[in-house]
Amino acid sequence: MAQRILVVDDSMMNLKTIELALVSGGFEVILAPDGREGLRLAESIRPDLIILDVEMPGMDGYEVCRRIRRSSALATLPVMMLTANTSLHEKIQGLEAGADDYMGKPFETEELLARARALLRRSVISIQPQEQSSGKVIAFFSLRGGVGVSTLAVNLSAGLAQLWNGGVALVDMVFTGGHSGLMLNLPLRYSWGDLATKNSEEIDADTLDHMMLSHACGLRVLPSAPRPEDNEPINGELVSRVLKVLRSCYNYVVLDIPHSFSEPSLAALDAADEIILLIAPEIGSVVAATCAMDVFAQLGYDPEKIKLLINVTFERGGLPRKDIEKALGRSLDTAIPFAHDLFVSALNRGAPPVLEMPTKPLGILLEDWAFYLSTEADRHRPAATGSPAHKRVHQRQLQRQGAKA
Repeated sequence: MAQRILVVDDSMMNLKTIELALVSGGFEVILAPDGREGLRLAESIRPDLIILDVEMPGMDGYEVCRRIRRSSALATLPVMMLTANTSLHEKIQGLEAGADDYMGKPFETEELLARARALLRRSVISIQPQEQSSGKVIAFFSLRGGVGVSTLAVNLSAGLAQLWNGGVALVDMVFTGGHSGLMLNLPLRYSWGDLATKNSEEIDADTLDHMMLSHACGLRVLPSAPRPEDNEPINGELVSRVLKVLRSCYNYVVLDIPHSFSEPSLAALDAADEIILLIAPEIGSVVAATCAMDVFAQLGYDPEKIKLLINVTFERGGLPRKDIEKALGRSLDTAIPFAHDLFVSALNRGAPPVLEMPTKPLGILLEDWAFYLSTEADRHRPAATGSPAHKRVHQRQLQRQGAKA
């Protein structure tokens, strides 16, 4: 049965043009001449995808999208917005309204079809409980801001999803200013703020499946609420429950934890199998890392649970690695080189380097790092039948072995 797409636009010419393009791709198309009729049709036919024009009289596309997201029956439907105005301000408005994608007019048929198919694939990704509670939980943490905690958490989770064809959840626990959705160019629908209104015992796999965002690489994301007050009711008990359910549903759960030892943060750190402690090559960051390690010791964490990562966040003048290791009393496990421009560009476009540039030096480093942090069982999977990312990692391993021989 053909998938149904509802197109809402006040221009008959635009409706016909979009219809012809979608029909050529094998879709069934339903047309609506304005926002109110679009909402009525969406509620009655429940299409697989909605394409909205932005500028419409009476009720514009932003308002239609907001009402779709407020409807319990329609909230999970993918929405694409079409507009002749592709400015940054307009795009931000669309994402804040809850649009999944934002495309300019005029458009090429091939691009419209590709984006529509990507949204439809993304919308069917769901979580299924595993037989055992065996997912690996990896937490990113630093007491010092500005060291790239969120950036690297996003890249690791996307890299793991690309390596192992999904099965990865990213949990944004930065309850004041968390932007995991924006870093992946994903719109907010539901968030931790919606979970905060529930009792812990109400949280199950179906509840979380409904709340989480889906990325085309197979990654699922539980974002923080955009308004800090919506996150205030979140406590350690709720965090523990959510992570327990996610562990039972995913092979990997990656946590982006804020720079504090709050009750929710401690619950997340307790649940983690590994903690990636981030350090920048400057004295304040080293002091913060020393403090964090002291707290970890007081909490009784196994030192093997802590992995030290140095992220070179500025081009020159940083502390030497040997001096940092001497101050911390142990070796650093991983180093991310200075790549400020690449990371900033990726952040602004919602395109993590591990996904966008897998054959460039930074993408290669991040992809290999994701493989290094994978479970032993995954690292020993046969690459011949694996994902393209897994095959790339395997080929590089062979090349390195050959170079050493």
